Amino acid sequence: MPRLALDTHQYVKRLKSVGFTEEQAEVIADEQKRLIEDQLATKSDLNELETRLAYSLTYRFALMLTAAVSILAALNLYG
Repeated sequence: MPRLALDTHQYVKRLKSVGFTEEQAEVIADEQKRLIEDQLATKSDLNELETRLAYSLTYRFALMLTAAVSILAALNLYG
């Protein structure tokens, strides 16, 4: 799980300073931290994305190369 640079202690103190109880402030801070962390990409997520992107680019390059060779062959045959 990625580490979040959210200072929950400061967050709780700030919430308490505007009228939240200790319990309310802690619940809000913990939930906020969880919601943010759930949206962060992990190293595994990035590795999977990199692999999928490399495959996609390789596949597209192969298709373009095949099309180019086919076009050149057709031009040479009929030219």
